[in-house]
Amino acid sequence: MPPPGALDRRTLALLSIGVTLLVGFSLYRLVLAPPPGPYVAFSGSSMGTTWNVKLAGPNLGPDAMRAAGKAIATSLDDIVHRMSTWESDSELSRFNTLETTAPFPITAPVVEVLSVAQEVSRRSQGAFDVTVGPLVEAWGFGSRGPVPSPPSDQVVAELLERVGYRRLDLDVGGGSVAKQHRLAEIDVSALAKGYAVDQVAEALEALGHRDYLIEVGGELRARGHKTGGAPWRVAIEEPSEDVRRIHRTLILVDSGMATSGDYRNYYERDGKRLSHTLDPRTGRPVTHALASVTVIHPEAIWADAWATALNVLGPAEGYAVAKREGLAAHFITRTEQGGFEDLSTPNFEALMDIPAGNPTLPPAGQRPESE
Repeated sequence: MPPPGALDRRTLALLSIGVTLLVGFSLYRLVLAPPPGPYVAFSGSSMGTTWNVKLAGPNLGPDAMRAAGKAIATSLDDIVHRMSTWESDSELSRFNTLETTAPFPITAPVVEVLSVAQEVSRRSQGAFDVTVGPLVEAWGFGSRGPVPSPPSDQVVAELLERVGYRRLDLDVGGGSVAKQHRLAEIDVSALAKGYAVDQVAEALEALGHRDYLIEVGGELRARGHKTGGAPWRVAIEEPSEDVRRIHRTLILVDSGMATSGDYRNYYERDGKRLSHTLDPRTGRPVTHALASVTVIHPEAIWADAWATALNVLGPAEGYAVAKREGLAAHFITRTEQGGFEDLSTPNFEALMDIPAGNPTLPPAGQRPESE
């Protein structure tokens, strides 16, 4: 029989060894070991919408994750500070309140966004336009919400006097923008989410990350792959008003992706469907049968802007422009029988994956990134 107290000393020694091993294992998992699962997920809200980021790779310890989270938040906050039309002290809000045609100084990020906007406007012959805000408000799709009745022909004609991308004089070298009509306004919401995706990507890459999937308000950008080598698989949503379903999946490789459609934001008046997609050239909601269009481009800002432009142009003219511009674009059009038909440009066809069998999408707010 062991002497009194021996068992207690042995037990304490074993417990001490066990605690040491447990602490060592915990430190290994927290500091040295790769994170469990195919990626680490971050999420939040900004720019009036939600964002989600998935990071993969071996170097994702606590310090790296904190740095990544801070970089994401800083990138998004900077865009809001410069370009939000909800923040009264943003550059664009201050520009919009000035009733002058004098040049207004803007910072390099705003110059970059407006440069892309003006280029897509020119190449789409005005189908894309960041000055369309007053018309959006008049039709009840803006910040003031629904209107008692659609605007009259006279009101539309008056608003068109201050709407049009040619109403802006952008001086890229001088870092300024000027109004040709003193009441012209700028709203970059049609490409700001894509720009935000690109800026988050740049911030993460500056930290050394090369494997990620970024989503802001539905616009995406992917690079690399998940931990273990699986690709980033994303979904195009079926443009249905009642049930969220996957229309098609594809593997997104080192590219941005954006979708524009009319199936979420619309209202009916006198038996007519009025879409939030307005044609800046006519000042009225589009009436064609295009339900949605998805564009893939190396940069999400271009995908975002082009998706909006092609959605305005419609299935026939939009497809012709997309093919002419060499865009990877996928069009979903409503049929007279109540279904949908697809049309893809050749550049998009090369990126297609096997159809997903049309399973039900996750609840709203969760992005359709499967696996």
